Amino acid sequence: MTCSGEPLLELTDVNLTLQQREILHQVNVRVCRGEILTVVGPNGAGKTTLLRVALGLLTPQTGSVFMAPGLRIGYMPQRLHLDATFPLTVRRFLSLGGAKGQPAIETALAEVGATHVLEGSMSNLSGGELQRVLLARALLRDPDLLVLDEPVQGVDVHGQVELYQLLTRIRDQHQCAILMVSHDLHLVMAATDRVICLNRHICCKGTPEVVTADPAYLELFGPLGVQNLAVYTHDTEHRHDCTCGHPHGKTADNG
Repeated sequence: MTCSGEPLLELTDVNLTLQQREILHQVNVRVCRGEILTVVGPNGAGKTTLLRVALGLLTPQTGSVFMAPGLRIGYMPQRLHLDATFPLTVRRFLSLGGAKGQPAIETALAEVGATHVLEGSMSNLSGGELQRVLLARALLRDPDLLVLDEPVQGVDVHGQVELYQLLTRIRDQHQCAILMVSHDLHLVMAATDRVICLNRHICCKGTPEVVTADPAYLELFGPLGVQNLAVYTHDTEHRHDCTCGHPHGKTADNG
């Protein structure tokens, strides 16, 4: 399965070096409306950096980043650092930054299943509640593209399953695209259409069942990376031209 149609977001031959360390090498990513694309890889692979490039927060030394005209992006960060002593309610948090009015806030919280925390303190939220509030904040932008950095971080396994199911419903309802980074291999694979395995360069890509059988993926994650995976019903088209063993291998990413 490849990204078809006009892309919402496209990174072409992106190279980025920070502090004399190459973070991204010849990275090509294409995201189209209505798909869920997940980036996986080991710590230090450049996953969060890739999202920052996609958001325009970092500029690559070479390569290009294309965004569809008028593209609306909703972003959910990996971490939110708030002073626990600061009296900030969920309602107030979601109204910051020129967000939409109160009916829209209540609708967004209802969509993510978190209406019960509306008047609660941000500092008192559980891990799962906080992630749902951050997701509601991203939805308030009425996004064409959701960019999510570890969206289930700090959430127990049951909550992770629910959140991934919620993301699929959001994609279906809004007909938006979702680009996310995740470490939760055994859960996220059942909730995504395409996977990119990144280790500074793109090692392999395709549908979940194809990527998890790829030697490059197995080299990074081993047999534990494919145990207890959900049953997939994805198309099996897959392209990749490089192996993880060579960080400067030529990568051909056609979607």
